[in-house]
Amino acid sequence: MELDTIICGDNATVMATWPDACIDLVVTSPPYDDLRKYGGHSWDFPAVARELTRILKPGGVIVWVVDSKTVDGSETLSAFQQALHFKNVCGLKVWDTMIWHKPNPAPGDGKFRYHQAWEFMFVLTPTRPSVLNLIRDVESTMPGYVDIRNFDRRRDQSNDFKGRKPYTRQEFGFRSNVWTIAKSPAAEDAIAKEGHPAIFPEALPRDHILTWSNPGDVVLDPFAGSGTTLKMAKEHGRRYIGIEVCPEYVAICAKRIAQGVLPLVPNAPKGMA
Repeated sequence: MELDTIICGDNATVMATWPDACIDLVVTSPPYDDLRKYGGHSWDFPAVARELTRILKPGGVIVWVVDSKTVDGSETLSAFQQALHFKNVCGLKVWDTMIWHKPNPAPGDGKFRYHQAWEFMFVLTPTRPSVLNLIRDVESTMPGYVDIRNFDRRRDQSNDFKGRKPYTRQEFGFRSNVWTIAKSPAAEDAIAKEGHPAIFPEALPRDHILTWSNPGDVVLDPFAGSGTTLKMAKEHGRRYIGIEVCPEYVAICAKRIAQGVLPLVPNAPKGMA
């Protein structure tokens, strides 16, 4: 299994040749339903789910960014069906159901429903994640305030505050599981915009990579597309593997990954090294 590479081929077939438990993190977005053709290639969801589960390390994480289309006035709910397959058939935990909120969504029909402005980001893992670098970038309302009371409705239903050791609130608190990230502007990467119909904004895979992996870990995108996940993995010191069935997209990935890595990333989230 060669690292720091892009493989052109069917993802399930390629992954079937790899050893068990060899991947630390998967960040990907599969073609959901048939909204876009992506070169006219088809893919086998059960086979992909099976292989991803097999090659994921204990404590590894799959971030599955997906949505459902609307047919004859009803959503297909294929995103839920895939999450349930990972849970009920593959045996993974749905560690978190996160939301990618797009403040600049594509306009909908404007007649029968509101504009679609978000996608699911299912966080899947066989066990507790072995890496958890939660991002702190939410400004605290009272930084420096010393709190000596605690109330956690998840653990205490008595509606009583409990005493605890003094806790000083930090300048930044943890963000929520709803991430507001604008769709990537054309200026972010002209190479990708010219050749791929659906591109991750760089902040989305970057922040998942920072959260669920450490430098040197192996990050996989089995639907590499324009290579944004691979580019962010490289820029942040991770090893990477991409699989993409469309040769034209492989060429885009190669061009983007060949771009120089900046020594400093000014747009990295607050609270992260």
